[in-house]
Amino acid sequence: MLRLARENARKNIARIVSHAPSPRIIPHLFLSCLSVVSGAQKQPVEKNAGELWDPANHCFVCGPSNPGGLRVRFRLEEEGGEQICRAEFTPGPTHVGYSDMLHGGILYSLLDDVMANWSFLQGLRAHTARCEVRYRDAVPVGVGLKLEGRLLRRRGRMMAMEGKAFRADSGILAALAKARFMEIAGDTDQRQGSDSG
Repeated sequence: MLRLARENARKNIARIVSHAPSPRIIPHLFLSCLSVVSGAQKQPVEKNAGELWDPANHCFVCGPSNPGGLRVRFRLEEEGGEQICRAEFTPGPTHVGYSDMLHGGILYSLLDDVMANWSFLQGLRAHTARCEVRYRDAVPVGVGLKLEGRLLRRRGRMMAMEGKAFRADSGILAALAKARFMEIAGDTDQRQGSDSG
């Protein structure tokens, strides 16, 4: 049954990304396929195929086993005592919405995953409960993006997150996401028992 639910979530993600009626996507209870990873260890390193839980290997954004995916590699970096998830991505001709510009649904997926990976790389499982994206600048094909995800605040199992996508050529903010992620029950005890405090 869990396998069927994961497959349905993947199909829904693909449908939303490829058939969004407008570039503004505000899904509710949109499951981030990477966020359902279990048993992850807290390691400030990039994810590799051997480190991912098998279903996450096929994630559209970061799955190394997804032949049609983006294969983005995320990492945690510490800056001023804060953990920030970072990655880079350069859109190609298969990522366009129209007029040689990056599709808004793909940009949403990148932002969702950079926020989801903030928790995943720290050994936490969480689902996207709500997300809103503000698109601020078009991203042409071939122009790289620098992605950042961070925790804004935490209340119980609810995490308020922020994701940003900057154009690599100018440093201009292309899109900003504000989201709430719900930590999956059972992981709180694991987190509190770890050396992360």
